[in-house]
Amino acid sequence: MLFDLDGTLADTAPDLLEALNRLRRERGLADLPLETGRRYASSGARGLLHVGFDLLPEDADYEPMREAFLDNYDARVCADTRLFPGMDELLAAIEQRGLAWGIVTNKSSRFTPRIVAALGLDGRAGCVVCGDTTGHIKPHPAPLLHAAGQLAIDPSLCWYVGDDLRDVQAAHAAGMRSVAVEYGYLGTGSAPREWNAEAVIAQPSDLIALL
Repeated sequence: MLFDLDGTLADTAPDLLEALNRLRRERGLADLPLETGRRYASSGARGLLHVGFDLLPEDADYEPMREAFLDNYDARVCADTRLFPGMDELLAAIEQRGLAWGIVTNKSSRFTPRIVAALGLDGRAGCVVCGDTTGHIKPHPAPLLHAAGQLAIDPSLCWYVGDDLRDVQAAHAAGMRSVAVEYGYLGTGSAPREWNAEAVIAQPSDLIALL
């Protein structure tokens, strides 16, 4: 079983939004409410700078603002980040069945290991694959195939759990089955039940029946 990190395994939105709101405060702007920013959290700096400042990667101010955002996040990477309710129980159920599990995220290795450690998962996850581990990010299948190799599991026997359409696309490209989560950030496009995932869950405990 492989999991996306942001919006699937852990609720990282509070710390991501604080990094954005610090930039807004410095420019005399009001904080964005958490619920406004949550749906953009899975898209990282790109999504949050778009909702916070209407910036796109091709804009001249984008790169300096991105670096400032990442520095803010680096300073407070896991202050309010938590596992989603029921996730620890799901991971325990996976482990009790003797199944391997790991993390595949587009978040870079600058942040991911510290978050995984702060959540107490560094001794439990069989692998942690970051956005810069393979040179590709999801929806490219390379990160998922790398994770399957680290776990010594045939990709066809793996499930990948995520809260974004690209997670489903990456799973299918890697020859894996996918689970879409309705409790995550979900982005700004179509609903999870339209992503052609093999399963859709409303909460982590729903996944236990699929083990």
